[in-house]
Amino acid sequence: MPSPDDTPGRLRRNLEEEGDAYTGGEDHPLGAYAGAMGVYVASIAAPAAAARVTRRELPDPSPWDVLLCAGATHRLSRLVAKDPVTSPLRAPFARYRGTEAPAELAEDVRGSGARKAVGELVTCPFCTGMWISTGIAAGMVFAPRATRLAAATLTALACSDLLHFARVRMQRTAGE
Repeated sequence: MPSPDDTPGRLRRNLEEEGDAYTGGEDHPLGAYAGAMGVYVASIAAPAAAARVTRRELPDPSPWDVLLCAGATHRLSRLVAKDPVTSPLRAPFARYRGTEAPAELAEDVRGSGARKAVGELVTCPFCTGMWISTGIAAGMVFAPRATRLAAATLTALACSDLLHFARVRMQRTAGE
């Protein structure tokens, strides 16, 4: 019978076996993803606890607030994950591959383990969007006016981007 002291070793072996069975030998850093989920949960729990301790009232978002935050989340997530100017933030986790779309880079994730998991997060606007929308929600609790101003600015930028694309399409249609 194994000693109780062997429990952590047995648990680790079981987790590794399950991970190997899941990944089938592919480079898929389950442990790093679990760590990222832990950081995300902590990033929600800390502001929630602070809001409770400081007796902050939770906002009751209107449909306009949701649209404003959606536009801001969209624009900021693309700025973080795809913009050439923010590539120094992604450089430790990604490899430059070229351009993918107007003012957007194509990058490959590099590394393994936590480095790969962070690379997947910071190069994916869908992944980054979840963290950004959570930050905006926290901002609506602790600094609603400043958060609305920042969200309005980012949403205006997203609308401007759409107008740029529409203009280019109209120019191409007109043969310019």
